[in-house]
Amino acid sequence: MQEPNIIKNILRIGTRGSQLALAQAHEVKNRLISAHKNLSENMIEIVVMSTRGDRILDRPLAEIGGKGLFTEEIEAALIKGDIDIAVHSLKDMPTNLPDGLELACYLEREDVRDAFISSKASSLKDLPAGAIIGSASLRRQAQTLTLRPDVSVITFRGNVQSRLKKLDENIVDATFLAMAGLNRLGLKDDRVHPMDSDDFLPAVAQGAISIEIASHNSHARELIAPLNHPETEYCVKAERAMLKILDGSCRTPIAGLATFEEGVLTLRGKISLPDGSETHSHTATGHVPETLGTTVGQFLRDQAGKDFFEKLTALS
Repeated sequence: MQEPNIIKNILRIGTRGSQLALAQAHEVKNRLISAHKNLSENMIEIVVMSTRGDRILDRPLAEIGGKGLFTEEIEAALIKGDIDIAVHSLKDMPTNLPDGLELACYLEREDVRDAFISSKASSLKDLPAGAIIGSASLRRQAQTLTLRPDVSVITFRGNVQSRLKKLDENIVDATFLAMAGLNRLGLKDDRVHPMDSDDFLPAVAQGAISIEIASHNSHARELIAPLNHPETEYCVKAERAMLKILDGSCRTPIAGLATFEEGVLTLRGKISLPDGSETHSHTATGHVPETLGTTVGQFLRDQAGKDFFEKLTALS
C-alpha cells in the first residue's frame, strides 16, 4: 500500500536541552524517518528550548512550581506554532494540559525501574546507618525513609551527569536515577544497581516518552501516529488518571505502575508522607485505563483519609 503524502516542509521538534532530552528528541526523529520513506533527515529540525525548571537548580521543585516548570515554555511555542511537536519525559508532565494541546503519541516504554547508585553499597538496604542519600524526588525520599529511617536524605537536583559528578565528589553516599534515562544515554557504570519495582515503586509514567501537539495540527497527528505503542498508552493513561485524582504534583509523594497482560490492566498505586512515616497502597485490575486509574486514586484518597492530606499540607 502506498504511503500517503503527509510530509510538508520542515517538521520542528521542541525539546529541553539536557543530554537526555536531546537523546529522546533524536530517538523520535529517527523513528519518524524510519516510519516515513518520504521524510529525510534535513526535513526535521530539533529546536532546543530552556525551561524554568532547567534554569533554577538551587531549590526543590515543590518550592518553585512543580512539574509545569519543565513544560511551560515548550507548550507556549506549540500554541504559537513555533514548533510542530514537543517531546517530553511523560513523568515530568502535569495531568492538566493547556487548552488546545494534547498528548497524541506514546513511544514504547523503557525500563520502568529506579536505579540505586553508589560505590559504597550495592543496594539501599546495604548502606550503613547514617548514610547520606541525595534525591530531589519526594517519592524517592519517602520510599527511602520508609525502608531506611536510619539514613539521611538531602535535596539533590541536576541532570544525570551533574548528579554522577556530585557522587564522585562524595557530596552524598548514594543517589537514584531512572534506569530509562541511563539506558537512553548508553551509560554503563558499576555503581548502577536496578531496584525491583515491587520494593521501590516508580514514578507515574516513568520510562515513557510522550509527544505533545496542538489539537488542530492534523498534519503532526498523522506523522506521529505510526510511533504510538498502544500497550504503553493504556498503562500510562491509567497511572496518570490515578495521579490526577490524587492531585499529583512535585509536592506529593505518589508512585504508580500499571502492567497490561492478556487484555487486563493491573495498577499498583502508593501514596506516602514525605518523611516516610505513613504509606498507603492499593492494587486493582480493569479494562478501561481512565476508569481503573480513577478507582485506584479514589481508594487511596479514602484509605488515607483527611488527616493524611492535612499532614501532607503541613509538611509541604
